[in-house]
Amino acid sequence: MRLKAKHKLLVKILIFAAFIYVLLIITMYSKAASPGATQTDSQSEVNPKHPKQNVPDKANISKHPKGWFEGFWDKLVASGPNGPGENGKAVSLSAEEEKHAKEAFKTNQFNVVASDKMSVNRSLPDYRNSQCKAVKYIEDDLPTTSIIIVFHNEAWSTLLRTLYSVVNRTPHKLLHEIILIDDASTAEHLKEPLDAFLEEKFHFPAVRLHRMPERCGLIRGRLQGYEMAQAEVLLFLDAHCEVTLGWIQPLLHEVHKNRRTIISPVIDVINEQTFRYQYVDTVIGSFTWKLSFTWTSLKPYMKTGSGLASDPVRTPTMAGGLFAVSKTYFDELGTYDRGMDVWGAENLEISFRIWLCGGQLLISPCSHVGHVFRKQTPYTFPGGTSHVINKNTKRLAEVWMDQYKHIWYELSPSVKDLDAGDLSERLKLKEDLHCKPFSWYLQNIWPDSQFNVDMQLFGQVRNDVGQCLDTMGRSEHGDAGQSPCHNQGGNQVWALTRAEQLRHDDLCLTAPKLGSKVTLVKCQNAKTGSTWTFTQATGQIQHKSSGGCLDTRESPKNSLVVHDCAPSPSQHFNIISSVH
Repeated sequence: MRLKAKHKLLVKILIFAAFIYVLLIITMYSKAASPGATQTDSQSEVNPKHPKQNVPDKANISKHPKGWFEGFWDKLVASGPNGPGENGKAVSLSAEEEKHAKEAFKTNQFNVVASDKMSVNRSLPDYRNSQCKAVKYIEDDLPTTSIIIVFHNEAWSTLLRTLYSVVNRTPHKLLHEIILIDDASTAEHLKEPLDAFLEEKFHFPAVRLHRMPERCGLIRGRLQGYEMAQAEVLLFLDAHCEVTLGWIQPLLHEVHKNRRTIISPVIDVINEQTFRYQYVDTVIGSFTWKLSFTWTSLKPYMKTGSGLASDPVRTPTMAGGLFAVSKTYFDELGTYDRGMDVWGAENLEISFRIWLCGGQLLISPCSHVGHVFRKQTPYTFPGGTSHVINKNTKRLAEVWMDQYKHIWYELSPSVKDLDAGDLSERLKLKEDLHCKPFSWYLQNIWPDSQFNVDMQLFGQVRNDVGQCLDTMGRSEHGDAGQSPCHNQGGNQVWALTRAEQLRHDDLCLTAPKLGSKVTLVKCQNAKTGSTWTFTQATGQIQHKSSGGCLDTRESPKNSLVVHDCAPSPSQHFNIISSVH
């Protein structure tokens, strides 16, 4: 009997031990499935095929006094690996959803219905090329980073998707903290609900939320994040991004290798209507005569190293939303221009400053981050959008562009008398850092710039009846036109170059033959039919290949034509500067 009793006791002990073991295994698995788990393989997502396990459950959240998105919550929970938007695919909507999406579009300037329908941590393919995948980084040697995200009235699902993509696809040994700066949002979901979510259900402890007491804009919001950051490297992201596998190591590696490096990922496109993730080949940043940022194709001389597909490339400018920089170098370089307001032109200002003052600006083809590009901002600017952007741009032009600023003033003569504020501190910074002149930048960093043009004449091209040459806002292959001269610059500003091109920014006039309409072509692609000579004595602009003259008469839809040269008011032009 004693033997049987002992045997029963032993069986009970073994069953209890097995139960405890299973419980421990379940607990460990649960932790591994959460965003706060330490990844043993930095090149893999946390459960990418089952993102539902990374989404906070409804427990405790529903006790929030406002019900915490009761119904809305279900839209955030993943529906499995074949769910809406998974693997970067487009989201399909029903007719009813499409109707609601159109009504809601204005609030965010993207399709929030499509975004809400997806998981907040949807799966994405590995977009890196084979050479990038072959690069191995010793993560113990890389610096840690503080990721800084500024938002104002951001949609709930895009903000959470940004956070989950970061914690799921970033080795946590490299991620010191995430700093969220709320730029005085008024949306209810970004108040108590966000606090409750971060505190109770977002399983990454190193998240800090700071609320600005009043609207300050992206620039000052990022400066607040910079002052709070504790890691070696600052990494700025927008609040509607999705990072991909292996995104952070190449950025930290380049900053660690050269502390004077500021580096951006390749910014892929998340379609603002369907949220399809669209891979983008490596392109570089440039800028127009209006000092607007633009993308352009990669030039061979911008490559670094051996020119491998994994080597970073130099870029003249950056888009400004996403980049990594050493915190100490960011401070030495002068951070952001604190005299600028809200948002606009700060990306060109810091791009010029980096190159002119001894740093380098790179893009890593091995780092891909998706970004929802909006066609216009959904937010108002304190003081008015155009006033803010013109003020910021004038500060950039006056401090960094030397004599080349006159090109921008010609296009925007109304800003000549705009008060740009006190520039003395930025001019002193330029002197203290021993920065080079802007001509050096155009010769050594971006010789293909539209500002790097040898001009004979520059201004309005006006005929005797008060009509001016005008791009009419058209792009390449569109018809060049004419419209009443308005003396406001813009699309009526042209340069006659010593290479005998008549150009507006990167567009040149061209015509195939006598009697044909004049069209626009990219100057870099201009061939026969794109050279012109101006004779001041007659006021005629002669088309060299046909021998005819530029003419505004008998032109349908305000277009331009090439006619036989004749003494006619429609062929008599003056090229006049609108800035005096």
